[in-house]
Parts: sequence; C-alpha cells; structure tokens
Amino acid sequence: MRVVGLHRDVLVATSRVWQTTCTIVRNGDEGFVIDSPVLPDELEILPAVLERAQFPLSGLLATHADWDHLLGRLAFGKDAALGVCETTAARLAAEPGAAARELRAFDDEWYLRRPTPLSIGQAQALPVPGHCAIGGEELELHPADGHTADGMAVWIGWARVLVCGDYLSPVEIPWISEGGSRDAYLATLRRLQPLVEQSEHVVPGHGEILDAARAAAILREDVAYLQALPDAELPIARRSPAQRAIHAANRERVT
Repeated sequence: MRVVGLHRDVLVATSRVWQTTCTIVRNGDEGFVIDSPVLPDELEILPAVLERAQFPLSGLLATHADWDHLLGRLAFGKDAALGVCETTAARLAAEPGAAARELRAFDDEWYLRRPTPLSIGQAQALPVPGHCAIGGEELELHPADGHTADGMAVWIGWARVLVCGDYLSPVEIPWISEGGSRDAYLATLRRLQPLVEQSEHVVPGHGEILDAARAAAILREDVAYLQALPDAELPIARRSPAQRAIHAANRERVT
C-alpha cells in the first residue's frame, strides 16, 4: 500500500489491488477515513498510518456500497461509526450480507485469510446533497449515482480535493453496474465538472491521483464514451481485456 500526502489535512492510501483508494482527512481534532484499502495487511496497518501522521479518527465514510469500499470496519473495529448517503443506506438495507459474501468470494479466490469476518452493522444515513462537519470546516457531499444505484462524492473544500468514488478513473472505463444507469452516470459527471475545475487534486476510487487538467480530460472522454454507447470506442488508455469485458456488459445494459 502506498500513502501520499496531498495537503497537510489529506492523505491518500492506494491498495495493491485494483488501485483502490482510501482518503484520510482531518480538521482540528476530528478526522474521517473515506473508503478503504482491500488487502488484510493494508487494513491492519491503516490505524498505525493515522497514528504516525497524527490524524484523529471520528468515523468512517463510504462513497457507495460496493464491498471493496466498505472495509474500514475491519481496520478500526465494529464500533467505528460509518456514514453513508441515504441511497447507500437503502442499498445496504436491501442487500443484507451482500458485501460480506462478495468479500468471502474474493478471499477464497485469492487464498486470503482475515482475522474477522466483515460486519457492516448500523450505518448512519447522511442527507445528500448536504454537509458533514469536521473540526471547524465542512465536507460537501454530492450525489454520485450511475455507476451503481447509490453513491456520493466528497468535496474537501479547504484543501481543494475531490474524492469522487468510482468515477473519473484513469484505469477503468465508466462501469454501469447492476442498478446503475447511463443517464444517471452522465448526470453525475455534469455535477462533478465544476468541482473538478476548482480542484487541486481529484481522487478516483481506482487509479492514481489526478490533477484538474487530467481529471477534466478523463471526464470528457467518459461523457463521449457513454453518449456513444452501444457503439462507443474504448478510450485509448483503457483498452485492457478487463475493460473490454466491462464494455461488453455496458453494451448489454444500454440495449
């Protein structure tokens, strides 16, 4: 796992699996961990990362209910408060145990062992659009559905950092998952555009941290790709076999 500092109040840890990102933000004596790394050893050392960097923990936030973004409880225990948007809370309630089952399937495939099973427990539903207080500042919460039926992006205004969940990835094409929607995905990209333009850094759910210019270029590519479905061409930098499989699934969903 690689950890980099974007601002005195923002760290980003990137998992060795799928380049999944975990953003750690503080202000004053409060702090949140947004999303999570994936591998057991990464989750084990995450509390030590916060302690060494002197980042307090007030709670966890998850951008959406896909299992690889929900593993903070494995790092910080079941008593760590978990905040999610209302659509994610509804999805978790409608799919009890789904994240734990998908994590077990992943671990079985890769022969991984974890000290405890994943238990999401009670999540606090946050109104989105809305704000989440942190120290003397606020995190802005913006709707971000389309990839899935749920989701939020987090704007860290004083640091000019956008944490956008599974959007604007330099390694993954737009993925319309089950429950997702092309129209909703495009609407999310339109909402993200002004935040991208203001940003110093954009943290996608998967892939390296972006500056505003590169994030804007990816946003334009993603809009063009989605609008052209089912006859879209894959972006040049995202044409791996895995992305072609996602593309085939996208074509089925839009037709």
